[in-house]
Amino acid sequence: QVQLVESGGGLVQPGGSLRLSCSCSGITFSRYGINWYRQAPGKERELVGAISRHNNSTNYADSVKGRFTISRDNAKNTVYLQMNSLKPEDTAVYICNARRYFDSYWGQGTQVTVSS
Repeated sequence: QVQLVESGGGLVQPGGSLRLSCSCSGITFSRYGINWYRQAPGKERELVGAISRHNNSTNYADSVKGRFTISRDNAKNTVYLQMNSLKPEDTAVYICNARRYFDSYWGQGTQVTVSS
């Protein structure tokens, strides 16, 4: 059974930092690219960034570029989303997605709230 479990969300003040984790089981983790999405109330799901399965190359949405960093530890089957300089508009449920060709698996998400 495939499971993706996000953790690390919470309440943080503007300008603060959080590190989210996405722990994966039931798949050969190193063969999957991992995407981080977010969804705010009343808004469509947005791709935040991704890390490839090949050479750990990353790409990011313009809205988070320079502030967010994705990394992966294949030994721990875990992907991380380091979020710095957080803004109120970063408030959302953050969801990880493992993808390989036509296979796609989703976590349940973790809430991030940026507020003073």
